[in-house]
Amino acid sequence: MTSASADGPDLRARLEDLLERERAALLAGDLHKVGALAEEKARLAAELEHLGPDARAAVRHLGACARRNQALLDGALQGIRLAAGRLSAHRRLRGAMETYDPAGRKTTIAGILTRKVERRA
Repeated sequence: MTSASADGPDLRARLEDLLERERAALLAGDLHKVGALAEEKARLAAELEHLGPDARAAVRHLGACARRNQALLDGALQGIRLAAGRLSAHRRLRGAMETYDPAGRKTTIAGILTRKVERRA
């Protein structure tokens, strides 16, 4: 058994652990932790490139776990984009709102603009 294939089971265990921690962080909405795991994920992916074919076959099943996490990450990103869009719309409405008067003409209603300076100790 070569050293590359001997590292396969250990690498598989580390990858499984990483993917499970990533999944838990995604489900908890802890995107900071997901970002912190990215560096470790890149290191482990680099180690995968040095494995022999037998060891690669041992970790092939982890692709399903990685795809599951990718779907969770895609969902989180979609949620962030939707929230950013809603916040942007809210900010636009605070500035002014466009509507139509009884005659059908477009009218702009000025919003409430409060500018406030917050001082912290």
